[in-house]
Amino acid sequence: MLPWLTEPSADRFNDVRDTSLAKLVRDDMLGLILKGVLIPGQRINEPDVAARLGVSRVPVREALRELESSGLVVARKHAGVFVRQLAAPEIRDLYQMRALLDGFAGRQVAQHTSLDNVALLRLLDDSIAAMQDAASQHDVQRYYGENLRFHWAIVEAAGNQSLTETYRGIVQKLHLSRLKNLAHDIGMQASINEHMDIASALRQGDPERCNQLLAEHVDDAHSRLTTTSPPAALS
Repeated sequence: MLPWLTEPSADRFNDVRDTSLAKLVRDDMLGLILKGVLIPGQRINEPDVAARLGVSRVPVREALRELESSGLVVARKHAGVFVRQLAAPEIRDLYQMRALLDGFAGRQVAQHTSLDNVALLRLLDDSIAAMQDAASQHDVQRYYGENLRFHWAIVEAAGNQSLTETYRGIVQKLHLSRLKNLAHDIGMQASINEHMDIASALRQGDPERCNQLLAEHVDDAHSRLTTTSPPAALS
């Protein structure tokens, strides 16, 4: 579902040092959360996780602390650790931050030479074509995956490590609010048109227009989210 989320190998917990276990456990649980296997509001059972992965509860606890610091889970005293459910004000704030970051990334990439952006523009065109195909089949989940790939490609192309790390954290949290809405077919064609305009501005090397289009695109997505019930917007 997310562009940076890869399938772990079956023997990923074999022959690794104890100091690496917490990261491996974290990545495993992160994958389950982002794929919707562990849903917002669900309690994460430490013993079950440890038994399933064949590790002690120590790396599981450390992994959960890392996930809590990233805002994906919440620990409740005497109750346990739960996948977070985002409230409307936090979703609004995250969309506002994402609009700023998307706009910044677009502006940076549009300043690159046309030769530097050849591969990126080809990827964006392929992604738009895939979104159009998914929309024609009313396949919202596939559309959403391509949608994220489009934006992630621009962010990566900006070449700013701090940007990519911050952006990934924001989108991961927003993903929690989207998991329950991926069956709803709404706004896809409008979103496709916006993606086409963004790709065109990048092709023309227009930094300010890229900034404006990407920021407005994310703002429009949040507007669709707040004005449509229950479906979420597609950004």
